[in-house]
Amino acid sequence: MAKALSKSQIAAAIAEKNGITKKTATEILEYIAELAYKNAKNTFTIPGLGKLVLVNRKARIGRNPATGESIKIAAKRVVKFRVAKAAKDAILGTK
Repeated sequence: MAKALSKSQIAAAIAEKNGITKKTATEILEYIAELAYKNAKNTFTIPGLGKLVLVNRKARIGRNPATGESIKIAAKRVVKFRVAKAAKDAILGTK
């Protein structure tokens, strides 16, 4: 299995494709991440890739795998990334 691209490799690829410097490409990536963090509570969409959404999870009963004892898991908010249909089709192929 191939290794995941690093931030600098992604920035280098963007810079090469668009004729900009690596520093500018890195700043663009950082700004996109900053925008995502600020706007995640309202859902943040990256067209063609997916969107970040906040989800409220209900309280529930879980089980300790080591002892089998039932435990209460509190309600909480979590961040999820929903992959766009276009991205799924491009990666997995259409059925």
